[in-house]
Amino acid sequence: MAKYYDLERLGYSKNDILLMVHADDAGLSCSENAATIEALEIGIVNSYGIMVPCPWFLDMANFAKHHPQYDCGIHLTLTSEWKQYKFGPVLPYSEVPSLVDKQGFFHAKRELVKKFAKPQEVKKELKAQIDRALAYGVRPTHLDSHMYTLGLTKELLAVYRELGKEYQLPIFLSDQLLREVGNPHSLQEEDNIVNAVHLGDFKAMESIGLDELYTQQINNLKAGFNVILIHTAFDNMEMKQVCMDHPNFGSQWRQMDFDFFTDPNTAKLLKERNIKPITWREIQKITL
Repeated sequence: MAKYYDLERLGYSKNDILLMVHADDAGLSCSENAATIEALEIGIVNSYGIMVPCPWFLDMANFAKHHPQYDCGIHLTLTSEWKQYKFGPVLPYSEVPSLVDKQGFFHAKRELVKKFAKPQEVKKELKAQIDRALAYGVRPTHLDSHMYTLGLTKELLAVYRELGKEYQLPIFLSDQLLREVGNPHSLQEEDNIVNAVHLGDFKAMESIGLDELYTQQINNLKAGFNVILIHTAFDNMEMKQVCMDHPNFGSQWRQMDFDFFTDPNTAKLLKERNIKPITWREIQKITL
């Protein structure tokens, strides 16, 4: 049975509602970077993760280097899910052939990673991603996993844990996300996991709207360490092309995420519920 973080060691009470609003996919595009930066500076986003293999990584790495006050994770990447916007490993694909398709790009789907990826090649590539970020001056506060591919199997989860130990960084683990990727029984007793993770939902986006969904999630938050995972970008021409034929987590969705989590009314709602922000830097103090 995995354990939850002992937040009382940080001075919180067991009744405190703690929230991290984390923006995934920084580095994916110019639009993603610009919206993420603005959401950090004027909104309630207090954590983000950088995708090192993506074309706009250097832009976001430069921001991270010069703005170390914000939580910044390495968004460990093994998939390239977009139809016409592709990227591959940091290493030469000849060194990690199980991680790429015939064109040398990352596999488009998690199922293909699960089927083909060799754990030793996964670890080799992900170490290269972390090392590249470090070389460019990024000082990460944690590690997390793009599309939660590192939760697909016990073997990949073991690589994830090993990376956390080697780089002395907390890793984002969630029992509910493991259930969603079909691997519900791989948590170990020493694993630290968040109490609850909240995501957007495409059906909700089309019906009640993401604003209403996120409002409900915030109103229903319970005591402990909660994470809302979002993807901030502007619904402009660049992002429309990146997300072509992919409305789930598409450019419209990402604009909605940006709008809601930079709206002063959202900050007001958190204050009314006495919801307290928490960061990975704090978590580091009780895990390392």
